Amino acid sequence: SIIIDTAEARDTHQMACLIGFGATAICPWLAHETIRELVEKNAKKKFDGVALEKALTNYHKALEKGVLKILSKMGISVLNSYQGAQIFEAVGIADGVIDRCFPGTPSQIAGVGFYEIGAESIARHTAAYSEAVPNDDGELVLGDPGHFRFRRDGEVHAISGGVIKNFHTFVKSGDPDDYEGYLEQLKLNQPHALHDLFELVPNDQGPIPIDEVEPIENVRRRFTTAAMSLGAISPEAHETLAIAMNRIGGKSDSGEGGEEPRRFKPYPNGDWGNSKIKQVASGRFGVSAQYLMSAEEIEIKMAQGAKPGEGGQLPGHKVNGLIARLRNTQPGVTLISPPPHHDIYSIEDLAQLIHDLKELNPEAKVTVKLVAETGVGTIAAGVAKANADIILVSGHDGGTGASPLSSIKHAGLPWEIGVAETQQVLMMNGLRDRVTLRTDGGLRTGLDIIHAAILGAEEFNFGTIALIAMGCVYVRRCHLNNCPVGVATQDPKYRAKFKGEVDHVVNFFNAVSEETRQHMAALGVRKLDDLIGHTSYLRQRKLPDHPKANLVDLSRILTDVAAEAGEDLPRICLRDRNDGIHEAPLDDQILADLGDKVEKGEAAALSYEVKNTHRNIGTKLTGQVAKHHGDRGLAEGTFDIQLSGSAGQSFATFLCGGIRLTLTGEANDYVGKGMAGGEIRILPPKDRSFVASENSILGNTVMYGASGGHLFANGRGGERFCVRNSGGTAVVEGIGDHGCEYMTNGTVVVLGDTGKNFGAGMSGGQAFIYDEAERFEKLFNPEMVEIVRLGEEDAEAKELKSLVEAHQSATGSEKAAELLEDWSASLARFWLVRPKSDVADAPVVKKADAPAKA
Repeated sequence: SIIIDTAEARDTHQMACLIGFGATAICPWLAHETIRELVEKNAKKKFDGVALEKALTNYHKALEKGVLKILSKMGISVLNSYQGAQIFEAVGIADGVIDRCFPGTPSQIAGVGFYEIGAESIARHTAAYSEAVPNDDGELVLGDPGHFRFRRDGEVHAISGGVIKNFHTFVKSGDPDDYEGYLEQLKLNQPHALHDLFELVPNDQGPIPIDEVEPIENVRRRFTTAAMSLGAISPEAHETLAIAMNRIGGKSDSGEGGEEPRRFKPYPNGDWGNSKIKQVASGRFGVSAQYLMSAEEIEIKMAQGAKPGEGGQLPGHKVNGLIARLRNTQPGVTLISPPPHHDIYSIEDLAQLIHDLKELNPEAKVTVKLVAETGVGTIAAGVAKANADIILVSGHDGGTGASPLSSIKHAGLPWEIGVAETQQVLMMNGLRDRVTLRTDGGLRTGLDIIHAAILGAEEFNFGTIALIAMGCVYVRRCHLNNCPVGVATQDPKYRAKFKGEVDHVVNFFNAVSEETRQHMAALGVRKLDDLIGHTSYLRQRKLPDHPKANLVDLSRILTDVAAEAGEDLPRICLRDRNDGIHEAPLDDQILADLGDKVEKGEAAALSYEVKNTHRNIGTKLTGQVAKHHGDRGLAEGTFDIQLSGSAGQSFATFLCGGIRLTLTGEANDYVGKGMAGGEIRILPPKDRSFVASENSILGNTVMYGASGGHLFANGRGGERFCVRNSGGTAVVEGIGDHGCEYMTNGTVVVLGDTGKNFGAGMSGGQAFIYDEAERFEKLFNPEMVEIVRLGEEDAEAKELKSLVEAHQSATGSEKAAELLEDWSASLARFWLVRPKSDVADAPVVKKADAPAKA
């Protein structure tokens, strides 16, 4: 065993590094001594009544939770698997140090060596021991190095008070001189990013008049705003961003969590509050057919951008009535997007989700969001082959402020690394012409746009700076729900303070576009397309007063793989779409047979034979119904479609109200995924030779992210049944592991066995489990749910009986008939699974709220 006795290690990341590189145990003695002194002297009166043992225990608990969080986002269950695994990437460490001390650790950017590391260690030691630390009324004055918040004498931050003040002056005035003042303030804080070490190299023809450069409108249409959900930011801020981006021809991103349907149509004054990019994240909050049909682009968040593994978490105090309604959950409950998409465990699964979305909304492009890291190019190549239209490579800068402090410094990598690698790998594999490459992570100026374009990006995503344009003053209270300027809060008291205006956001993007054009003119470039991917326009510069920065080696980022190969490879996307070749869906025939009945909402009954190559049955039909009538605008059963055979993947995905699909046969994975309404009935053939309740009739990940509708399955389902269900009702006759994981609403009835880990992370809704073998008490996850028996007069018991009766009526289930024959005896074997009272602050809601009226 290796025991580390050190004064250097203090925070979560440092503990994780030591364990990850082989430590068995750590004694952070200086942290212990500091806590002892704080307690004994009752520093700033904050430690009154706190025992030393309790203070140390709290410190250890915080470190343990932080390390466990890191393990969980890496998909590691036990510390022994993390110990010595070296799951890190280095930035700015010399190759010699990596080879000697951290062999095998990926590193794209070389930098400091043993001399610089030694000099800094000696400097810290000297600062500690050369003179006594000053006292203030008997208390130590250690100072604040400004690692997490700006301090005048602390480390440099990209966003300082001077930057914000000048920026706010500019967005209100729109004056070019004020914009120059903002740029000058930013320069005072540089270098703070890798691209600050670049300098531009004009082409051989030299500068051109700016009138010859493509117009501002062509530049603006490449701009998007980052995925910031209605929940993370206020409704006023969210809508202001959307209107601004629609005015300039760009796109805003809804983030995960849904959007009010009233925003899907243009307003009488000509503005439009619709976010043209709709996000589909692992939590599937707010995702429905109507929501997706309102999009010009649908973004799959494969990974949290700014803070990998740490985002997608909304504190309970921000989940008010509006947010709970849009996300189909309970007010006051913390909402977490679980680390994986439960329908994506391989590149083939991702391809299926892309196909799902394109079947529902054939007009929309599909984006996949990836995190900048070594190896992202290989992933991006797979994503391009999976038929995504756009790849977003997201850098480590930014985030909504709800991330843990330990992630601000140590999660994610610069976008420069990710974009350069993605561009190079896509070019080398002949895939660059298929997809558009977008990036984000601290873009603030036109020069940033030029740098990103030269490395390969065609579109540019702005997050934090767009919030500052609306009045954000960077007090870092986003997670506390008390933002003093009403940008990142759901509290009506603070929302009333919102003073952001659409014109302020438009002023910013206009100025960035104009600055971009000025740099293009200086480089001698008329169109951005002629600049993208041509790294000959960049070289690394040396800074006379910054010796450490001069050790950074950016040669790998600036490599031109086309020049090295001696080929003229495509550097930009040359296709309108990246759809690939697929068999025509059965829904094309269904829509042709229905004709204008869909638009008119006229009832019809149809029947078809199906086979397992028929994927997404009902999905394209759903898109057209939702387009004309919304998620629940038609009477149930308006379109009654009978099917027989074996249905392929994603049967009835995103199903909406008014459609009933009855399948006699069986279905593959993802049945009813994201369904918002309608009814699915799956039953075996009548002339079968097997017992239906003992055999599987549908696959894994059924009703994942459902927000409404009914499923009746006369047979067993697979694993991950009703994960993230937020309003759907399902009756099935047995399931595998992880049932009802992360469920927030809705009702599930299982008339048979379940697998292990049932109800993990379940914060709403209810489930009824028929436990004939008396095993369920050992199979459910007790962290957030409890199980109780039911009396015949309980309202839940009556609801259960009505659902079993409906199941028997819909499918002819022999199991349901058997249970109903002696209901009193059957009821005694049922468990009701529900969230513990301290998890769900509000009463259980059985059905999803109706959507808001436009």
